[in-house]
Amino acid sequence: MAARLLRPLPRLKPFNRLQVILQHLKMCKHTDSSDEVLLEKKGGAGIITLNRPKALNALNLSMIQQIYPQIKAWEQDPETFLIIIKGTGGKAFCAGGDIRAITDAGKVGDKLAQDFFREEYTLNNAIGTCKKPYVALIDGITMGGGVGLSVHGHFRVATEKTLFAMPETAIGLFPDVGGGYFLPRLSGKIGYYLALTGFRLKGRDVLKAGIATHFVESEKLPDLEKDLIALKSASKENIADLLNSYHEKSKIDQEKEFVLDEHMEKINSLFSANSVEEIVKKLKEDGSPFAIKQLETINKMSPTSLKMTLRQLREGASMSLQDVLTMEYRLSQACMRGHDFYEGVRAVLIDKDQSPRWKPAALEEVSDEFVDNCFKPLGNSDLKL
Repeated sequence: MAARLLRPLPRLKPFNRLQVILQHLKMCKHTDSSDEVLLEKKGGAGIITLNRPKALNALNLSMIQQIYPQIKAWEQDPETFLIIIKGTGGKAFCAGGDIRAITDAGKVGDKLAQDFFREEYTLNNAIGTCKKPYVALIDGITMGGGVGLSVHGHFRVATEKTLFAMPETAIGLFPDVGGGYFLPRLSGKIGYYLALTGFRLKGRDVLKAGIATHFVESEKLPDLEKDLIALKSASKENIADLLNSYHEKSKIDQEKEFVLDEHMEKINSLFSANSVEEIVKKLKEDGSPFAIKQLETINKMSPTSLKMTLRQLREGASMSLQDVLTMEYRLSQACMRGHDFYEGVRAVLIDKDQSPRWKPAALEEVSDEFVDNCFKPLGNSDLKL
């Protein structure tokens, strides 16, 4: 399915939009195993399969431009009752956005550095507002952009292979794709902790943290998918009942305590501070092995990203998903204009020396005025949802 045929829908006139939707309904019956995303209709289910296994199903602009109109088409189609999204290859659902391409574009001022975030966040919003039940099978690595494709939907099914993280502060970015919406809404201060440290949650812990809605053994997912497709009346209630029945039969790690349980009291008190400097001060004063470990982690992150992220979550806690995504688009463009994103990608993904040279290098050098500027509206360039 040629991505170039599918310009993003928000800019189309209503008549053209309908044409694209109809074209998609015709086209979605045909899939080629070499396509980066497969769009199929089976029974009453629309199935999206991320198909870049060698790249851990990383999300690029062409994939976004195929998935978005298809979701919109299925939403309008009376014969589509639910949408399922999954990844191929057995290792990852989706390990994130195509950061390398964005870095190359941003360096030379290419429009991709705007288009990618604009269209990705528009897709995140389409998932968050989707009128059809949306089931994400988050089997394997689910980070960054992969979280955006799943967490805003009605149902997120984790497995023992799920590995969740929002590791953006380590590359001079911030936990975007609606992180400012879902992270502060997690229990206590877990979301703030995950956002600032990039801590990884595995398997059943993804459910216990409130990110997944269900836990099912990885080997049972093909059966679950068949049963979802076979549902005669796929209402949210019927889907929930089916997912619950699989969830209740899953015994892996059932007795295991939540990995953060013993630290929750500390997380809730240490990460409730109003500034990153204050969090650092509290961690130092606490002095426990847990606090020292978090301090070491935070000290490796981009100071600019840390400050941006704390404010993003504090503001996002009382905003709608749409307002959060608009705010995050502004932040994404501030990162494209800045230094730390390119330096973080160099250190972590390109040279892999894991020694980023952040500018500014210390929290106290990142002024409130600079952070304020990152949040300023972009006028005509703002994201419109």
